[in-house]
Amino acid sequence: MLEILLLIPALSIVTVWLYCKVAQEVVFTALAFSIINLAHTLLIVHFFDGSTAAFQFQSLGIFGIDGISLWLIFLTNMLMPIVILSSWKAVNIMVKPFIILLLLIGFWSNAVFMVLDLLLFYISFEGVLIPMFFLIGFYGGRNRKIHAAYQFFLYTLFGSLLLFLALIVLYLETGTTDYQVLLTIPISQNRQYILWLAFFISLAIKIPMIPVHIWLPEAHVEAPTAASVILAAILLKLGSYGFLRYVIPLFPDGSTYFTPLVCTMCILAIIYSSVACLAQVDAKKIIAYSSIGHMNTATIALFTNDYHGLSAGVYFLISHGLISSALFLLIGVLYDRYHTRTIKYYRGLVMIMPVFTVLFLIFSLANVAVPGTSGFISEFLTFLGALNLNPFIAVSASIAIVLAPAYALWFFHRVSYGSFSTYLPSLYQDVTAKELHLLLPLLFFTFLFGIYPQLIFEPLHMSCLSLLHD
Repeated sequence: MLEILLLIPALSIVTVWLYCKVAQEVVFTALAFSIINLAHTLLIVHFFDGSTAAFQFQSLGIFGIDGISLWLIFLTNMLMPIVILSSWKAVNIMVKPFIILLLLIGFWSNAVFMVLDLLLFYISFEGVLIPMFFLIGFYGGRNRKIHAAYQFFLYTLFGSLLLFLALIVLYLETGTTDYQVLLTIPISQNRQYILWLAFFISLAIKIPMIPVHIWLPEAHVEAPTAASVILAAILLKLGSYGFLRYVIPLFPDGSTYFTPLVCTMCILAIIYSSVACLAQVDAKKIIAYSSIGHMNTATIALFTNDYHGLSAGVYFLISHGLISSALFLLIGVLYDRYHTRTIKYYRGLVMIMPVFTVLFLIFSLANVAVPGTSGFISEFLTFLGALNLNPFIAVSASIAIVLAPAYALWFFHRVSYGSFSTYLPSLYQDVTAKELHLLLPLLFFTFLFGIYPQLIFEPLHMSCLSLLHD
């Protein structure tokens, strides 16, 4: 069943490239294939057995999923129809290459979450970089897009070189890159420390963690809306997935030894990103810096070596993917109308865009973990897991509970209320039907997972238990 998740995007790329001539055919063909892939993903979710931690639907000796990868594959394939539809009439030139780049990212992202071989993981992990580089460099909206594209590429390339060297050392040490075989081979403690550091630096750049975070705000600001959604919802999750799948299970001694370092870096990132949000004038940069804070909060959860923390970390990745996607789409709605993201030009939007304002309020509240939304469940269990690890870490990380509402509500208030800005042209158009259809699935799952979190936790239970180590 898993090969189909790769076969459908591959077929869509070939079909779009060879047979679609006009923009409408390109978008509708890609959209049809992505919906088919989503339907197949839902079929996999339905037949997934949550009572075991073993990899399921294994095939060809290289594919298999557990409860962790199940939901990340669901998130990827649920978002692909949304980002493809959001590109309709939003991209004016070279529509076919744009859609093909999106489909390539979907293909490689699915591969990352289902391969059970470290070499194939590395190839898929790096395969995502190239289409994202072109999306930022060719389709970015401002003069610094080339700078942002190269910054994104060079930062991640540096980490990739360390990961590649670590894979070579691991292969020379064990004679295999098969993940399931590696789990049975003991690795000396000193070698674990070295390999852990190499893996950690590479994956920390993708999350990103301080001080290797500079590329993310630049990439978000310059990227088109569809690329920003993919970057926040999918690409940032690759680093966290690498921690869950490879770093923690393969190097348990290294993970335990370096946990204080990880938590310290995450706490600094949470405080720094929250304060930085208060100083930003670009709407996209606020969401980008808030993503840094949220991803580092999730990273603390992943290293708690606690069931509540691990399950909350995975839940956090899904929740953040939904909420950040919606916020970037809403910023894209404003940019499509007024061609600026500078906050000072927006005031009093509640008077002319009431539906937009309501949606913006809901997702802003979800972003600061208001009860009833998926954000609340993930943050509550994260701090519970951190409390079991170390009360000081939990208290320090909980600074985000104060700072996040500060910048989120300040941002919402500045944009939505006050006297109507005289800088905006007289274009008074609320959210359109197409834009509403893009946001409704994200709204639905944000509340569904917030009200009924067991939907995610039941398939996750055994997989998270298997990651705990003494």
